Amino acid sequence: MEPAEAARYWEANAETWTRHVRAGYDGYRDKLNTPAFLALLPPVTGLSGLDIGCGEGENTRHLARIGARITGIDVAPTFIRYAQAAEDREPLGIHYRGADAHELPFADNSFDFAVAFMSLMDMPDQRRALCEAARVLRPGGFLQFSILHPCFAPPYRRVLREKDGAVRAIELARYFDACDGEIETWWFSTLPEVERAATEPFRIPRFHRTLSSWVEILLQAGFRLEAMAEPSASAELAAAEPILADTRVAPLFLHVRARKA
Repeated sequence: MEPAEAARYWEANAETWTRHVRAGYDGYRDKLNTPAFLALLPPVTGLSGLDIGCGEGENTRHLARIGARITGIDVAPTFIRYAQAAEDREPLGIHYRGADAHELPFADNSFDFAVAFMSLMDMPDQRRALCEAARVLRPGGFLQFSILHPCFAPPYRRVLREKDGAVRAIELARYFDACDGEIETWWFSTLPEVERAATEPFRIPRFHRTLSSWVEILLQAGFRLEAMAEPSASAELAAAEPILADTRVAPLFLHVRARKA
């Protein structure tokens, strides 16, 4: 799949996606994934940063609130429109623009750091996107990104539950399968039935890589690994938010920080 085609899928999903995440239906993001990502992030106060694949801008605003001078880019015009509207309502000094991570419209050595919240995994040419991220970073700058865990969220993943709903195990398959734009169709699992009946599901192109492939392309892009994390809900959080209980059996997300040599 070419980047332009993947971009069309994301533009088609953007309106509904924005409405649903802003209604609080992405519990994995709000309760676990984003807090864990920010906990891993080095201090960014006063640093210039790039949010690659910023979506409707929720995580970009988190970065601005902790002191970063942040620019957000996304391929979907609808996401940029909603992100800019939020910036207009509550100015945080964020600059948004429509752009493709495969061809970043910035000069070499433009940023102190870059982040990609759950976006690199949705890009057709991840090698090219990582090379572009390295190009626009200053020497010594870092990239931190989150993706679906390659080992524990391959193209086939099924949560197995006991009769009482408790998570027993995670069933996995197709880890080594090449996956170049396979379309996955789904809703947020907490979406109410009335909303589900009135809404088309998301159709998301998937570009799965093995863990060793991710490490290989990171190193080839000129990065060196600095930190990794696999967020897991605490017992207290899983009890309060049962949707997160599967992350106590096996991680759903992988967080990586790498630094430009």
